[in-house]
Amino acid sequence: QLQASGGGLVQAGASLRLSCAASGRTFSVFAMGWFRQAPGKEREFVSSITWRAGDSFISRSVKDRFTISRDRVTNTVTLQMHEVKAEDTGVYYCAARSTLNGPYHSTTIRDYDTWGQGTLVTVSS
Repeated sequence: QLQASGGGLVQAGASLRLSCAASGRTFSVFAMGWFRQAPGKEREFVSSITWRAGDSFISRSVKDRFTISRDRVTNTVTLQMHEVKAEDTGVYYCAARSTLNGPYHSTTIRDYDTWGQGTLVTVSS
């Protein structure tokens, strides 16, 4: 199971940290990812990180502002957001990939088999 938290209302330019707590069979997870869905838009990939090595991949749209990390002791994945913009508004979902049918990093929703409930981030301009 995945539990996302940390969302809220922030002003443009602020920083925000999202966390995703994983429970259960985390040893079988290959990678964790963050996706977001803005109002009226499709869910899109933000970032992913391999569980064992901690190798990260960031979407080009947030590459210079967001970082992802994971803690294998607390089974937590963190998305650190800096200099947030209005276009970062949306529901942020964490997801786990337990089946590997390609590269560890995937931007495809269907490659992730476990999803958290989402946490809402609202950026005011």
